[in-house]
Amino acid sequence: MPVHFDDLEFAAIDFESTGFTGGGTDEPIQVGIAIMRGGTYVPADSLRSFITPSTPRPISDAAYSVHRIGEQSLQGAPTMIELWPSIRNRLADRVVVAHGSGTEKRFLRAFPMHGFSPWLDTLSFARRILPDSQDHSLGTLCEHFELVAELRQRCPDLDWHDALFDAVASLVLLRALVHA
Repeated sequence: MPVHFDDLEFAAIDFESTGFTGGGTDEPIQVGIAIMRGGTYVPADSLRSFITPSTPRPISDAAYSVHRIGEQSLQGAPTMIELWPSIRNRLADRVVVAHGSGTEKRFLRAFPMHGFSPWLDTLSFARRILPDSQDHSLGTLCEHFELVAELRQRCPDLDWHDALFDAVASLVLLRALVHA
């Protein structure tokens, strides 16, 4: 029997990070997870949290200029290990969605054998649906499908490059791509 889009549950995840500094790697400093059931975003099941990096490191100027998350936002924030049960519970048994999933997959590799699958990358999906588009960024695609007003309504106090805002954007974009 064929599976219909509205029969699936999706969990979109997005991370914001410290950025790369001093030749080292970056670490997550914010996570957002949004859930979609029956084609509808379920805000009560969302997760939005700042994250204390496991290794003290500065937030790069380049990263800060994008997401505007400063050191003060991380004061008292949980670590990824402390957040892991909440992350795992939201992603388990759902189709995991991300726009350009490489970063999200890389940060989740800290927890081997997590078993999240399948993954759906809205960036790859959009490139197939709109191959002639010059810009497949999340914001541009949401503008193309006229989704920005819906995003502003669903996340009124947030903006682009907030992890939850971008996770919700990935879900509403996914819905638009499927219906395109």
